[in-house]
Amino acid sequence: MTEVEEPISGLPQPTDPASDNAAAQVIEQTLLKVSGRPANAEQNAVLNRVIDAWRRRHGQGSPKPILTLVAGYAGSGKTEFSRFLSDVTGWAFIDKDSLTRPLVERLLISLGGDPHDRHTELYLREVRPLEYRCLMETAFDNLNAGTSAILSAPFIAELADPNWVSHLTNRCAARGIDVAVVWVRCDAESMRKHIEFRGDARDAWKLQNWDVYVSTLNTETSPPTAHITVDNRLGTAISLANQTRETLKRILTRLESC
Repeated sequence: MTEVEEPISGLPQPTDPASDNAAAQVIEQTLLKVSGRPANAEQNAVLNRVIDAWRRRHGQGSPKPILTLVAGYAGSGKTEFSRFLSDVTGWAFIDKDSLTRPLVERLLISLGGDPHDRHTELYLREVRPLEYRCLMETAFDNLNAGTSAILSAPFIAELADPNWVSHLTNRCAARGIDVAVVWVRCDAESMRKHIEFRGDARDAWKLQNWDVYVSTLNTETSPPTAHITVDNRLGTAISLANQTRETLKRILTRLESC
């Protein structure tokens, strides 16, 4: 998969309705391609919020903030897709590993563990819950200030827990915040290639025990709470996202110079 390097936010902004409409149509077509047709009501609601955010980036903003969870297995492409959504919408992008990794590694060492451990009971019981707590509280700091947020993290256990989902939904509803879940689906071979490519020490156990690790994954279905499933098998969604960036760049640059 190709790493994202240049955000749309660094490009010229639309200066007239024609450029804004052209860009919005490109974004909408890409999202429909990666999430499938026909769209259901929940999917349409999320897609409409993304398009609305593009149109409003320099206006008054949407009336309610939205919390978007971009979830998926390691190497599925969720971070790249989160960046794409953030570039298009202007919503805050919060990645779990960027936010918590230095603290996680130091905490594991202080507990007598391996700083790169992401699979033992020590990590799962003592460290992982704190990671997600930090992630969610950072999101709500943004949401409470009226800033929509995109969270990139696996959310495997969380989305499988009806109590966790219900608590989050109720917490958001009490504050007038919308919630959306985007599940990034990917095939095992593509995930392995991505994991090998990034060469991260925290992935060593997965690669060394790949068959055991893969046997714990369900790559055929999405969590029941998912509003949109993005099909990134063989890197399809990320490739389309990058093509969309280039198309938007051409649209905005051409119309800016006219």
